[in-house]
Amino acid sequence: MSTPRSDILLDRMMTLHPKVIDLTLDRVWRLLERLDHPERHLPPVVHIAGTNGKGSTQAMIRAGLEATGATCHAYTSPHLVRFHERIRLAGELIDEHHLSRVLDECLEANGPDPITYFEITTVAGLKAFADTPADWTLLEVGLGGRLDATNVIDTPALTIITPVSLDHQQFLGDTLPQIAGEKAGIIKRGVPCVVGPQEEAALDVIEAQAERLGAPLLAYGQHWRVWEERGRLIYQDETGLRDLPLPNLRGPHQIINAGMAIAALRQMEQPDDALEAAVTRTDWPARMQRLSGHAYESLLPDGELWLDGGHNPAAGETLAKTLAELSDRPTVLICGMLNTKDIGGYLRPLRSAADTLYAVAIPDATATLPAEETAEQARAAGFDAKVTENVQDALQHIAQTVPRARVLICGSLYLAGAVLRDG
Repeated sequence: MSTPRSDILLDRMMTLHPKVIDLTLDRVWRLLERLDHPERHLPPVVHIAGTNGKGSTQAMIRAGLEATGATCHAYTSPHLVRFHERIRLAGELIDEHHLSRVLDECLEANGPDPITYFEITTVAGLKAFADTPADWTLLEVGLGGRLDATNVIDTPALTIITPVSLDHQQFLGDTLPQIAGEKAGIIKRGVPCVVGPQEEAALDVIEAQAERLGAPLLAYGQHWRVWEERGRLIYQDETGLRDLPLPNLRGPHQIINAGMAIAALRQMEQPDDALEAAVTRTDWPARMQRLSGHAYESLLPDGELWLDGGHNPAAGETLAKTLAELSDRPTVLICGMLNTKDIGGYLRPLRSAADTLYAVAIPDATATLPAEETAEQARAAGFDAKVTENVQDALQHIAQTVPRARVLICGSLYLAGAVLRDG
């Protein structure tokens, strides 16, 4: 089977800059100018930044809009299995021919000039969006916000900042206010901004930036609230209450993500049918996903198999709460993480949900933390931690020792992608 042309072009793009991440917008603006500014020819844009919940919130907004018959472009990262997942054109993943064409155009326009992989592929996504009619464009920030390659839209229809917490400190700053400042960089003059629950130090920064730019804030706890009550989702804003089903995405954190999506859809003047669809029709893999029908399930005949790609301390806390709400089975973790993450901060809250952890390296990831180091950190967090060659070996051992276990494969979207490719 021949290698898809898009894979060849994407491999070339990996060689155009010595760094994977080099935050600046100069190279992006240069390439956009050479392509006649596709970012100026998009359907109305909803731009989403934050530490956790960006992807789920975007997916809920898309489900709500599509239920009304609207068509949506959507940009997200990273992908799990194939790059095509990052670019959704009018509701459908970009096809191989279209992807190869826009990658070719971007490579030709860029020439030999340095540009990072994320920057040039983001421009390719914007070019594909500009070429294809749709009603809305949903843009998810890759890293930070202020200097992210997606932050090139002069006047989006709406911006959203999901909960901000510590992550990517080597690029965004060591403190919560510094990180919040980077996220708040997507706020634009006069453009409404939906803000999810924030620690006070982060909210102060976001509010100050919004005030400087005259951007109306729709902040959790001030302008809208959301909670679970008697098995229903209750959303409240200045127009009153909305009584809706619980999100079909699992976990108590999805209540908050649903609230942000609903607040956005309300601001976009969408009907109540869109609000219900946002919480009941969303599909977003590797977010506390039950792996039914996966090839690995046969290795665990009496157990349950789950997958989650969260990877920072806040994700560890929400995942622990989610596991606590599930039916009574012993929980075992299979964990692999990147060496850029706060593994101790991620694992410590999970110790309340599981005693045993199997550490693995992430296949084909150069930045993977070695399994031995993951196990060492897990032991420091209180786990009975074992090193194993791969996920399959861990599952076989768990099936023999804890046959009714709920097994959660976790720690990285890159590990989640490897598992999904094997399924």
